[in-house]
Amino acid sequence: MRDSKWLTNNGKYHRALEQALCEYLGVKYISLFSNGTLALLTALQVLRITGEVITTPYSFVATTHSLWWNNIKPVFVDIEEHTCNLNPEKIEAAITPQTTAILPVHVYGNPCAVQQIKEIADTYGLKVIYDACHTFGVTISGVPVLNFGDLSVMSFHATKVYNTFEGGAIVCHDEATKKRIDFLKNFGFASETRVVAPGINAKMNEFQAALGLLQLKYVDQAIAKRRAIAEAYRAQLADIVGIRFLQDLPGVKHCYPYFPIWVDKEKYDASRDELYEGLKRHNIFCRRYFYPLISQFPTYQGLESAHPGKLPVAEEATEQVLCLPIYPDLELEVVRRICALLALRRF
Repeated sequence: MRDSKWLTNNGKYHRALEQALCEYLGVKYISLFSNGTLALLTALQVLRITGEVITTPYSFVATTHSLWWNNIKPVFVDIEEHTCNLNPEKIEAAITPQTTAILPVHVYGNPCAVQQIKEIADTYGLKVIYDACHTFGVTISGVPVLNFGDLSVMSFHATKVYNTFEGGAIVCHDEATKKRIDFLKNFGFASETRVVAPGINAKMNEFQAALGLLQLKYVDQAIAKRRAIAEAYRAQLADIVGIRFLQDLPGVKHCYPYFPIWVDKEKYDASRDELYEGLKRHNIFCRRYFYPLISQFPTYQGLESAHPGKLPVAEEATEQVLCLPIYPDLELEVVRRICALLALRRF
């Protein structure tokens, strides 16, 4: 950067990172963004999505905010208990003449029911945009999860398995779409003097891209450490009554971005929130992820689809889920201490 004097707008490191990520992730085209939220906003613009979009209430608010900012009405559908992903069995009942797309989230890195969602989308002529912010390197029977849907959106935020401090990307399947994405993230410029669409400034800069190239060298090592931590949690939490957790899905290569547990208040003799506050007193900081539901926020709670009675699985999850600490340098002795506190209920 010092030699080239090129700090942003498709510089050397930006181009190198796009190519490296395509190779690592097994995708044809990727367009880097300054963050995942701008990538979500732009993905909807790329496919010219309007009207209503079916999505999940169980995600980070950026998923639904991206719809709202595009003047699109979110329609919430309940989630599956065993994955926390959008329940494909509930999608068709939510489709109306105004529905143009489905926006599912691969929650905690667990792939959605991609084949079922594809069949529904094909039947009704809908687009599918996956919020794939939790699924870096995840595959289903060897096929990268990013290759499903019309577009997949990624986040490289500092909390993710792979990060560029801030950052994101859109994965697409053809050169023409990649070109449109690149126009839209750079104010709509197609050349020095030609603007082809009302774009936005969402470019990744060279500092972020350079960090991304460095991070990519160590991501496999980081994922392996995360897997070992997840396995340690599972082994030590297995016999605690009132605590359950997710298992790896058959045929899926996971990246272990989070380790959520469900706290059954009646069986565990303490609520999720009591556990959350108690662990903080031991300097163990967890996340109630996702809490509250997006459908519970004032902006969205007036929507008909946001009614709690329509989202029973999501409503239960948001009151029970607690994500325990997981990061590559977390020592297994600390995992043991956390599990011991949970087992003895000494918090």
